[in-house]
Amino acid sequence: MSHDQIEIRGLRLMALCGLLPEERDRRQPLSFDIDIQTDLSVAANSDDIEDTVHYGMLCEMISSIIEQEQFDLLERCADRVAESIMGMNRVDKVMVSVQKLRPPVPQDVATCGVRIYRTR
Repeated sequence: MSHDQIEIRGLRLMALCGLLPEERDRRQPLSFDIDIQTDLSVAANSDDIEDTVHYGMLCEMISSIIEQEQFDLLERCADRVAESIMGMNRVDKVMVSVQKLRPPVPQDVATCGVRIYRTR
């Protein structure tokens, strides 16, 4: 297994995610960080987008999931994104981190989130 990696940092999307009534009725900002482990040697040699995992298409796929679905938990949201990414060719392993940028807690916190790992 290769240790090459494709990274997406700070993909911000508006999502319906949470248990509170206001979270279920109004979209809130989530931030996604994605690490995809894959062999990049073929793409490095060919210089052809067809030989890699296209990060633009990844962003579109994640955006589509978040626009179309509603989640009670960040855990389910992260897992749904991870399972879609693992369905792509060339992906050996994925890490998905999802952060609520305005978590509904009374304490002063910058973000609350989850990080999951999936392997083929």
